[in-house]
Amino acid sequence: MSDQRAALVLGGGGITGIAWEIGVLAGLAEAGVDLTGADLVVGTSAGSVVGAQVTGGADLETLFARQLEPPTGEKAARMTRAGLARYAWALVRSRGKDVEFRRRVGALALAAEQAGLTPPEQERLDVIGSRLVGTEWPDRALTVTAVDAHTGEFRTFDRDSGVPLLHAVAASCAVPGVYPPVTIDGRRYVDGGMRSAANADLAEGYDRVVVLAPVPRGVGPLASVDAQVTGMVARVAVVAPDQASRTAIGRNVLDPAARAGSARAGRAQAGGVAEQVAEAWQG
Repeated sequence: MSDQRAALVLGGGGITGIAWEIGVLAGLAEAGVDLTGADLVVGTSAGSVVGAQVTGGADLETLFARQLEPPTGEKAARMTRAGLARYAWALVRSRGKDVEFRRRVGALALAAEQAGLTPPEQERLDVIGSRLVGTEWPDRALTVTAVDAHTGEFRTFDRDSGVPLLHAVAASCAVPGVYPPVTIDGRRYVDGGMRSAANADLAEGYDRVVVLAPVPRGVGPLASVDAQVTGMVARVAVVAPDQASRTAIGRNVLDPAARAGSARAGRAQAGGVAEQVAEAWQG
């Protein structure tokens, strides 16, 4: 890679998104395109887990092997029809206003927790902690995204934020209505994907940008990846699941049983996109 600054953006997409991204990264590295040396890594939801892993020095082959392990003891979660209806109502009520939408979704998350529909916060912290290779922020530049559940304010956390890495990642992964908001400095935070599934615009100003986006589309006030990278003065490559990967991921991105297949599909897909990614990454 040249001396130009490069950013790797890792989007959200549940348990299968983590697996698919690791598969793509491992496959690209095998093809001679190692993205883990990025000057900046932006992680949203699932991408925050992968971002923390790769910037923390985890070996890609080790991470890939972990995705293939049987999901013993892991419970599949699912967004219920009622939950999806509440999301849709929040979209309608917010009338395209992004902060208002996020505030309404935050209220949904808090209400679900109050009603006992989500697991305890500490249980989620333990689950997220089991996925990380360490609890200290890496020396590398890692930005993790989240949303204030009360105000809808978009927040980013990094090693200078004073926020523990575990709590930042858990907040970024706190899918409203499925998992509880995470407490940070007395505030409650939910999934950074409530602003955008990838928040690729945080890589603005970098010369080379690669986005791995399990969910590239946007809806309502949630910006799509294409909308966020359009106009960037940079070499940009966006990788989203191909048909085989979408089939492997299936309908429930929170199902651990689909993890191994998603990882394998991501790795297989990497061979077909390696040239495109290398052009953006290496010039």
